Amino acid sequence: MKRREFAKLLGLSAGVVGLGRIRTVARKPAPQFSITMDDFNWHNAVKLTGAERNQAILETLRANSTKAALFVIGRNLEEEQGKQLLSPWNEAGHLIGNHTYSHQSFNAPGTNVQAYEDDILRAEALLKDFARFRKYFRFPALKEGDTAAKRDAMRAFLTQHGYRTGHVTIDNSDWAIDRRLTARLEKNRAADVKPYRDFYLEHMWARAAYYDSLAYRVLGYQVKHTVLMHFNLLNTLFLSDLIAMFKAKGWELIDAEQAFSDPVFASKPKVVPAGESIIWSLAKEKGTIAKSLRYPAEDGDYENARMDKLGL
Repeated sequence: MKRREFAKLLGLSAGVVGLGRIRTVARKPAPQFSITMDDFNWHNAVKLTGAERNQAILETLRANSTKAALFVIGRNLEEEQGKQLLSPWNEAGHLIGNHTYSHQSFNAPGTNVQAYEDDILRAEALLKDFARFRKYFRFPALKEGDTAAKRDAMRAFLTQHGYRTGHVTIDNSDWAIDRRLTARLEKNRAADVKPYRDFYLEHMWARAAYYDSLAYRVLGYQVKHTVLMHFNLLNTLFLSDLIAMFKAKGWELIDAEQAFSDPVFASKPKVVPAGESIIWSLAKEKGTIAKSLRYPAEDGDYENARMDKLGL
């Protein structure tokens, strides 16, 4: 077979094949993603009880042979039922992280740094007896300080107490979609949930593609992604579909602790306001890209107008 015919058979240009050998065509590695879930709000469940929601999410993770990270609001462990629901996460080997005790934004006006530090330690006191508790801290709403003084004081506190920040690379507004879904089901338990599923999957893919592209522009390599999501009805119903979608698009699911090994998570961008996705913060720090960024990076208001048009 002639070289040109051999190249055509392989879908290559003739120039790629030479001297009886095929040159290796460099390919960007497949993106990797992990599941990181916030809040652990199991009270006041709609459609499914807290226990049913817990079981369904854990089963999806088990079926996909992955270990997630669950960032727990401390007050959700005050009741014995909260501890009982968290135990299966611990036993299954998922990472358990700190999400404060009271879930207040660090950027809220008048926030006292010392009081906020105490709130983190109050949550730790409830989490530390779980064997899979690790000192990863995730800021509520990803807000890490609206002044340089607050930002730097909190970074010093976290370092002093052995914490790493459990950054998000792929930010999104799944909580806003869940709010609409929950409101619809409160009015009509038999309401069709498929439109919410479709909107959710489209939204999550759009944000993943955006942050993956932004990360490559800023860092020049394929980061290990941590996807933000919440312990809510939306993910109870559609987490399996979400994972299947990412896999179908060529992404590889990895454990959260493996993702957190990426060097990007040690970054400390000197931006104010601090926070959002770590990718967003690094892009903001890089002046040539900063002008194209919106603030906040993600918010329900961006999606609500689109959901209104769709009747969601």
